[in-house]
Amino acid sequence: MSALICGSMAYDTIMVFPDHFKKHILPEQIHILSVSFLVPEMRRELGGCAGNIAYTLKMLGSEPLIMATVGQDFGIYEKWLDQLQISRKYITEQEGFTGQCFITTDLDDNQITAFHPGAMGVSHLNQVSDVTETIKIGIVSPDGKQGMQDHARQLAAASVPFIFDPGQGMPMFSGEELLELVELATYLTLNDYEAEMMSKATGLSLEQLASKVKALVVTLGAEGATIYADGTCYEIPAVPAAAVLDPTGCGDAFRAGLLHGLMQGWDWPTTGRLASLLGSIKIAHRGGQNHKFNMSDLAAQYQTAFGQTLPQ
Repeated sequence: MSALICGSMAYDTIMVFPDHFKKHILPEQIHILSVSFLVPEMRRELGGCAGNIAYTLKMLGSEPLIMATVGQDFGIYEKWLDQLQISRKYITEQEGFTGQCFITTDLDDNQITAFHPGAMGVSHLNQVSDVTETIKIGIVSPDGKQGMQDHARQLAAASVPFIFDPGQGMPMFSGEELLELVELATYLTLNDYEAEMMSKATGLSLEQLASKVKALVVTLGAEGATIYADGTCYEIPAVPAAAVLDPTGCGDAFRAGLLHGLMQGWDWPTTGRLASLLGSIKIAHRGGQNHKFNMSDLAAQYQTAFGQTLPQ
């Protein structure tokens, strides 16, 4: 069985600001914000939430199916997916550009991101009903607005359990629209900042949001994560990283761990710990798809980090 990953495919232009944003943004002048950051380090990576999630999920031994729309400049990315043996069956090419993400990161790993959606804006042209493989689970991650809404509705109508992962796409939705998607979803994942945004937009506390899904997962960066499920609040510890080089794609690696654990039928503490470890592995590498591991090494790292055996 496969995991259907609905979301963005993008080229990431990642720039590093060798200072701290907070030193150069004056809170009292935010209404006339005009700032410029010198970024001597810049690189281009393959990214997008769907691509990043699929990359890590494939290394875990699961079979990801990406559902996305891309532009006529997708050739480089296409060859990469073929090399990884990740299916392109449900990736459709449209006129124009593949999504383009421009990310500036400071020394505190804060990020300022600008995103040009390109072909992602017509992601709703892809239909879940087009998938012929048996889908065990899905995820609706940041994508075109209508695509996210349609794919959530289609997964729910097909009785496929799925994670709603609004991420940086959250500002596109009103509180009512977000609430509809939460109520359609089986699981909800947010980082701590997004959790505050979701609560403010919907008027619901985290506990109230958690009551609408089987599990609410809130990542806390270097503090780990909290999973609200089964009437219990599970505290998931962070794993110290070998190096802190680039937070881009850490959330996607974490979500790949959630998908894998759910597909294996693991409990939440085990699933959350695997996800936490994958985020730690990712942050020690630049870009969203440059970290590597094999399952024996991953099991050894899991044992070291948590004093427990990773299920096989």
